[in-house]
Parts: sequence; C-alpha cells; structure tokens
Amino acid sequence: MGEHGTLFRVRTPPWLTVLDDTIAACITHHRSDLAGKLEKRRSSLLEPKLRVPVIGEPNQGKSQLVNALVNAEVCAVGDDVTTITPTTVTHSPTPVAALVTEISTSGRRAIGPSSEPARIPVPVDEVARRALAAGPAEAGGEVYAEVGLPRELLAAGLVLIDTPPVNSTGPQRTATTFAALASADAVLMISDATGELRSSELDLLKEVSSLCPVVTVVLTKIDIVPRWRAVAERNRARLAAAGLVRVKVVPVSATVRLAAARAGDKQLNEESGFGELVRTLSKDVLANSDAINRGATAVLAAQATKQLMVPLTEALTEVRTGEQGRAQVLYRAAQHRLDELRRRTTRWQTMLADEVADLISDVEYDLRDRTRKIIRSADEFFDVADPARTWDEFAEWLREALVETADVNFAWLVERFQWVAEKIARQVALEEAVPEDVATDGLLDHVGGLEPPRIEKFTIGQQVFVGLRGSYGGLLMFGLATTIAGLPLINPISLGAGAAFGAKSIWDERTGRLKRRQAVAKQAAQRHVDDFFLSYGKASKDTARQVQRKLRDHFQGVVERLQTGVAEQATAAKRAADAELAERRRRSQEIAAEVDRLVGLHKRIQALVGQSPSPKELTA
Repeated sequence: MGEHGTLFRVRTPPWLTVLDDTIAACITHHRSDLAGKLEKRRSSLLEPKLRVPVIGEPNQGKSQLVNALVNAEVCAVGDDVTTITPTTVTHSPTPVAALVTEISTSGRRAIGPSSEPARIPVPVDEVARRALAAGPAEAGGEVYAEVGLPRELLAAGLVLIDTPPVNSTGPQRTATTFAALASADAVLMISDATGELRSSELDLLKEVSSLCPVVTVVLTKIDIVPRWRAVAERNRARLAAAGLVRVKVVPVSATVRLAAARAGDKQLNEESGFGELVRTLSKDVLANSDAINRGATAVLAAQATKQLMVPLTEALTEVRTGEQGRAQVLYRAAQHRLDELRRRTTRWQTMLADEVADLISDVEYDLRDRTRKIIRSADEFFDVADPARTWDEFAEWLREALVETADVNFAWLVERFQWVAEKIARQVALEEAVPEDVATDGLLDHVGGLEPPRIEKFTIGQQVFVGLRGSYGGLLMFGLATTIAGLPLINPISLGAGAAFGAKSIWDERTGRLKRRQAVAKQAAQRHVDDFFLSYGKASKDTARQVQRKLRDHFQGVVERLQTGVAEQATAAKRAADAELAERRRRSQEIAAEVDRLVGLHKRIQALVGQSPSPKELTA
C-alpha cells in the first residue's frame, strides 16, 4: 500500500507526458531542431525556478522596475541609459554578482573547457555599471549579468530578467530579448502611463502571448501622470478589443516604491502599486507553477505540432488531389490512343467506301465520254468514206483509239487510287501508305478485233440489169410520148431517153448501195465500241473493287498491329497505374494516420489549459 502511495506521489505530470510525446513526434518526423528546443524547454520546466523576463520599448522604466522589486540598484538606470546587457536576478543567501560570457564558436577560445561560460565575479553595487560598460567586443562573446540577492520574493524560485528594449537597439538585442522569452514562465510587459498602449506595443503583446501564457502589463510612472487611472482603463479596453483578455494591467511607481522601502512605509509601498504587483506575481506565477508549466507546454507543443502538421497536410492534399502520376498519364494516353484508333477506323472505312463509289462513277463517266467521242468520229468518217475501200484503215484507227482510251482511263483509275490511299493514310495518321500494284494484264483483250461488215458487191451483170431496167422505162415513157407527134415508138428521142434513164438507174443504185454500206459500217463500229465499253467497264469496276479490298486489308492490318502494340502499352501502363494508385492510397493512409495522431496530440495539448479541442487550428 505504501509502495503504491509512493508511485502515485511521483507519477509523471500530464504536461510532461504531453511534452515528451511531442518531442517523440518531432523526432519521428525528422525535426531535430524542434525536438532540441522542446528538450531544452523541458529541462527548464523541471527546474524549481520560475523565469520572468521584463520587456518593453525604450525608456519605459524596465530596469527601474526590477530595482524597485528587489530593492537594490542591480540594473543601470538614467534618462540617457539603455539596457544592452541582460541582467538575471535570483535568490541567494548572500548578495553576489557576476558577469557571464557565452563563448561563441567563431570567437576566441577562453581558458578552460569551451563548454563552460566565463564568469567574472563583481561587487553587487558595481554590477550595473560593469554590465553597462561590458560588451561582446570586450569580453569576446555574449555577456549577461547574474545577481543573487536574499529577498523573500525571490526565495520562492522567482527569477527576474531585465532584457534589452525591443524595436530600437537593433536586431541582435531584440533577438536576445526573444531568446529570453523562449524559456519564460511569465512575462512583465512595461509601458509608462504617459500614454495608452501603442500599436507596436499591442503587436508585441500578441506575439509574447503566443509564446507565454502568463503576461502582465505593468503601467509605470504613475507618479508623474495625474490621470493614470484613465490611461489604465483605456489600456484594458484596448487589450480586450485585441483579444488579450487574460492580460492584466497593474499600475506602479518605482520611485514611490523605492522611497517607501527606504522609509519602511508599508502604506506608501501599497500606494506605489508594488504590493498589487507582488501579489499578482505570487498568485499568478509562484503559486501557479503547475498551471504555468501546463500553459507553457501547451503553447510550445501546439506550435511544434502546427509546424509538423503543415508538411503533412500539404503532402496529404498532394496525394489525394494532386496531379496524376506518370503511370496514370501514360495509361490515359494509351486509352485515348486506342479510342482514337477505333474512331479513325470507322472514319477511314467509310471514307474508302465513299471514295471508291465516287471513283467508279467518275471512271465510268470518263469511259462513256471517250467511247462516245470515238463513235461520233466513226460516224463522221463513214459519212464520206466507203467501207469497202477504207475498212482496214478504219479498223486500225478504231483499235488504236480504244487502246488509248483504255490506257488513259486505267491510268486515271490508278492515279485516283493513289490519291485515295494517301488521303486515307493521312486520316489513319499512322504510317506512310502506298497502294498495292494494280494488275494490267488482259486489259487489251477487251479491245478485241473489229469484224468487217458484210458488203454486197455491185457486179457487171447487176449493173447491166439495172441499166436495162432503167432504159426500158425511159424508152417506153418517151416512146409513147413521141407517138403522139407521129413518131414511131423507137426513135432517136426515145433511145436517148432510155440511155439516160439507164445510166441514172445505175448511178442511183451505186449511191444507195454506198449508203447502206456506210450505215452497216457505222452500226458495226458502234456495236464494237459498245461491246468494248461493257467488257472493259466490267473489268475496270472489278479492278477497282479488287484494289479497294487490298487497300482495306492493308490499312486494317496496319491498324490491327498498332492496336495490338498500343493495347500492350495500355496493359503495362494499367498495371503500373494500379501499382501507383495503390502506393498513393497506402501513402495517403500513412499520412492520414500521422495526421490523426497529431490531431490527437493537439487535443491533449489543448486539454492541458482547459480549452475546447480544435483540430482545425493545426492547419490554420
């Protein structure tokens, strides 16, 4: 029972557990810089001392306030004096003082171990002057003063730190002040009563409040400002408007305090405001160390978790909503190319069918036009020529004309197919395509041989018979006519008329036979050309269909090979994309788990100071 009671009494406080967990989280996320700061702050929190920096802008009475609190001239004061060296005032059974020099790594090495600061003891009544005169150039590093005094206020563990003023002594001194704030348990912000809080002071208070949970504004020099109460009320209103409701305002007069201390006048001391200030320090700082530790831990741990959360939330957003990975892009591209190949296949097949239909129609029209010209030329030729005499010459000309027609028409067919093939190749947009060779064998077989028309010969016997028939008619007609005149039936006139009629009958018969021969020749030539048109036209269409099928098979084979290659690429890209997606999901789950752990840690941090957990603050 006693053992358990001992364990209960020495158990780790919650704020220390939260701080240790935060340090572990910083180490897990490879933030050794944050872990180092937290470990340093952990060591200071475990110490029994409570560090209270006194900060403010120049000439506000910081150093005089510290002197008045400890009732000793340990900090340099004066109208033209500005604190450049921090002074730390702690409890000591006897008054002691020293100038301490932190040796920088780039400076000269002091005698003794380099890790130990150089300490120069000085009399307490001279520490203010010596600290004011000391500087980095003299001492070889950063200098601060340490003073120990036997004071009841300090005996409880209170440590007062007089810091260089901010916003006027350069960035190095301002950095020194904020370095002191990093390990502060409470802060006294000094502002004189000659005017209400300035914007720069409010900004400083906001920044200090984010680093330290306990901040008190000490309104100094009330002994020289009659309306200091109105100034104090306006300062409280401005603090409330700025959201700094926890910051107290305590009006004091260091001059009155020192006078009361010399005279031992308690009432005058109370009028100086230092009684209220001491009670505030005792209540809010000395008697509230656990709350201060919890508050300081909450502030530091919350800042650390926010810094840890920022890259995690950015990474989580990138994983969930970021750009697709390379494998996903390649897979999308392969899928798009496959779809495009399918769409283009439908388009070029339709285009091939349309172009071939137009081609066959154009070729047929060209063939019909050329054969009609040949028929017209044959008709014109036989209008004047005798087939019996010129048939062989005409047959040779007709053959050459048909051969030329076949050659030109077929050459146009091939040229058009070449153009169609190139057009489809551009539509497919895959490779340079050349149409297959078109066979020309047997094209001249469609010209054939022209059979001569059957021509009836006009023999001598036929000519005599036709002449006698015409002569008889003329002789009889004119003989009968002359008998009226008393002439015999056969007389010179009737004989002459018979001869003339006979000659005319022979001429007419010869002319009629020529016309019939010409008509028969024209019919024969037209039939021959029509036969050529039908035969060659059929062969031309068959050739066009054959070339169409060859082109179709050729492009289909090309497309299929490409589709196969693209499909293989798409399959490989799909596997890589699936693996990439699985990796993104795994990474998202890991990051989300880390975020959840930090959110849980943040809730524990907020619970230290009794605030409502607000995980959204982590990403604010």
